Amino acid sequence: MQLIVDFLPIVLFFAAYFLSNDFFVALIVIMITAPLAMGIQWLLTKNVNKISAASTALVVILGGGALLLNNKAIFLWKPTAFYWAAATVFLASQFVGEKPIIQRIMESASKSSDALFQLSPQQWLTLNLAWVVFFIVGGALNIYVAYNFSEATWVKFKLFGLLSLTFVFVVAQSIWLAKQLENRPSK
Repeated sequence: MQLIVDFLPIVLFFAAYFLSNDFFVALIVIMITAPLAMGIQWLLTKNVNKISAASTALVVILGGGALLLNNKAIFLWKPTAFYWAAATVFLASQFVGEKPIIQRIMESASKSSDALFQLSPQQWLTLNLAWVVFFIVGGALNIYVAYNFSEATWVKFKLFGLLSLTFVFVVAQSIWLAKQLENRPSK
């Protein structure tokens, strides 16, 4: 379900852009489908992912600003604003609360899937910082593509580039986690 909420609006934005060849039509599509997808998730699960909610809020706010001011550049900043806000939250979580946010997320997920991540506090901090770096780099890449390539290239990058970057990072994280858990002293 979460994949539908996260990716269906982006896929529909991409399709609308290339079918209409109009950025603002695609923008309207994502501004409608992102809240709808989140609403469907709420109806089916009685829960809304906080990250999806933040992303949807940015879609509506920045998309509305772009439409109101007839300025596409406002929406081009959406992935960067989201990534850099996430980087800030991940970094701040190392100083606020008992656990970095990646530890809270993964421990919460492991409770529902019976997987258990037992890492040292330093390993959790390292993993959390890796996410901070990922978000900073992803946000910077978005702006680089937005201002140095065509609009069509940015639309493709938004779907395929950022998704591929995330996939590669998650695979690398999984390999790192497997090595950390493999090297853990047995009880």
